[in-house]
Amino acid sequence: MEALLENNEVAVFTPKIHHEDIKIKLANMGVDIYENELNGSNVSIFSDLAYMVRLFQVIRQTRPDVFFPYTLKPVIYGSFIAKICKVKHIVPMLTGLGYNFMNGNKKTPLVKKIVRGMLKFSLKQNDQSNLILQNKDDYDTLLNQGIIDKEYNTHVVNGSGVDLSYYLFSRPEHENLSFLMIARLINAKGIREYFDAAQCIRLHYPYVKFKLIGPYDDNIDSIDSDLYNKIISGDVIEYLGEVSDVRPYIKASSVVVLPSYYGEGIPRCLLEAMAMGRAIITCDSVGCKETVNLSENLQTGFLVPVKNVKALTDKIQHFILHPDDTMLFGKNGREYARRKFDVNKVNKHMLEILQA
Repeated sequence: MEALLENNEVAVFTPKIHHEDIKIKLANMGVDIYENELNGSNVSIFSDLAYMVRLFQVIRQTRPDVFFPYTLKPVIYGSFIAKICKVKHIVPMLTGLGYNFMNGNKKTPLVKKIVRGMLKFSLKQNDQSNLILQNKDDYDTLLNQGIIDKEYNTHVVNGSGVDLSYYLFSRPEHENLSFLMIARLINAKGIREYFDAAQCIRLHYPYVKFKLIGPYDDNIDSIDSDLYNKIISGDVIEYLGEVSDVRPYIKASSVVVLPSYYGEGIPRCLLEAMAMGRAIITCDSVGCKETVNLSENLQTGFLVPVKNVKALTDKIQHFILHPDDTMLFGKNGREYARRKFDVNKVNKHMLEILQA
């Protein structure tokens, strides 16, 4: 938004902003704020219809030249409403495909079919349509399922980028090792796998600390109450809840872990970890694997198979047995973030697409 404001007027249509400092900052920047009651994780016909009506009113009021929706619901509903309002330039961005394109998730085939059909309808191209994705796998999935075709104006960007001047490099603590996970408490983020791996490690290395940041999410895929109670007991993991600034916690950690199989775009927490010089362990899954460079001269961490607790435990143990790798991989991560994920480079690419 800061980059867009240099030459444009900007309005945001957003779920309720609960952090007053964020709302004040946006207002001071000159952003017009319109809030809504959308719940992005659950389906509510009345809530979704109210969202569409309110969005119609906001678009008619602001008359934007460019409409830029991102995440699944705003892309589906927003693109449809923007076309009704005859917005000339519609640029949806999918920051990962999430549950609806996962195998073995809890949604029924009918629900997934409906969502995919709605996405295809909303993305129906006109001459001014552009679609932004955050990894090549998502492009291949949408193409193979007939939601877009090869002629669609599609652009793949390197995630949302990371501000290297905000997430500053620091040397990790490699003597008193601690591992950190940052995620909503839903199954597909790999919460169970992280807990089980931590439990295994602490049987042999009781001094190693494991921490978890993230809200308990009201979601169809929320972790069960038994696992939640084990987490909040503090016997295995130190649960820190939701925080407004992750930087002090990343700085205090040695390695950041995200065993997610959610269907990510590119996870911000991993970009932030690399920017701050932290080695990472994540899954060889869509979006996550984009963050790990495995080349010998610039290795940033490890990839493990999805839902494989043993492999995750082994890689955690590697850093315990080879603590110097936390510093080496962390240094490499900062360099990899600078080369590929610098927010200034990503913003430049995004602005070119938005203003095309």
